[in-house]
Amino acid sequence: MKRYLPAEWHPQEAIQLTWPHSGTDWADTLEEVTRCYMNMAREISLRQKLWIVAPQPQRVRAMLDGVLPGKALANISYFRIPSNDTWARDHAFISLLREDGVRELLDFRFNAWGGKFEASLDNAINRALYDMHFAVDGEHNVYVSQLDFELEGGSIDSDGQGTILTTAQCNQNGNRRGEQAVREEEMTQELCRRLGAERVLWLHHGGLEHDDTDAHIDTLARFCPGDTIVYCEGCPDMVAELQSFRTPQGLPYRLVPVPPYYANFLIMNKAVLLPFYENEEDNRRAKAALESVFTDREVIGIDCSILLTQNGSLHCCTMQYPLP
Repeated sequence: MKRYLPAEWHPQEAIQLTWPHSGTDWADTLEEVTRCYMNMAREISLRQKLWIVAPQPQRVRAMLDGVLPGKALANISYFRIPSNDTWARDHAFISLLREDGVRELLDFRFNAWGGKFEASLDNAINRALYDMHFAVDGEHNVYVSQLDFELEGGSIDSDGQGTILTTAQCNQNGNRRGEQAVREEEMTQELCRRLGAERVLWLHHGGLEHDDTDAHIDTLARFCPGDTIVYCEGCPDMVAELQSFRTPQGLPYRLVPVPPYYANFLIMNKAVLLPFYENEEDNRRAKAALESVFTDREVIGIDCSILLTQNGSLHCCTMQYPLP
């Protein structure tokens, strides 16, 4: 049966946030990062469903109840699950859709980007979330254990038509593959088999300074509607690779540049959440670029400066769940 990884602009049921708390690396800046998460929660829940994972959800609920309108609060569900950290993009389910209307929830192993940090609690979130939420609708949601294989959501991007975009630095890395780097051909076959894809486009250049993820694709280049790739400026070799890529129809992609760190945006049903930082000119340029791509969606800037202190940003904090 055909199965595929939908593009991020596929209609979504909900978006997941894993909330920061005193037991995470945010302990020293908890107040500031909580403000950022509250802003994300507000913009998401005003428009669609939001699922919040937290070890003490009653505290999160109390904060949000005091500032969000009823319309937004009605869209939020809370799940009491412990966590090591907050990067939902990398520990959450990766969802495949099947032609029979079933959503496969793929639970890949998460080892904190090659064993760099403790991640045992994060690695257990998906099973707990499934048992709490998805298991009640087993006809349309199927749990699929992929715990024999390390794969992070931020390391892959899909056009929804069988093409996966990723980086060699991450997904051929020995720290994900049992301490031995994997050949590109072998890894291509593995990703296609597990994700229902037909081909993989590999970037061999690009990467941001102090990046724990070993060059996740969602910090560098993103598929967008209309055979478009939005990419971050600064690496001519990466741009040359992107220029060499072709669509399945043999045509070049439309390439749209944004300043570094701005490719980490979140596509929603009717909006795009764009990370903003301290440089107002870069904010303006990035917003204009995305507005030229997402003409049917509102582009909303959210100050994510605090997230950069832990080498992540807005897309890294979130995971969308496509409608089956």
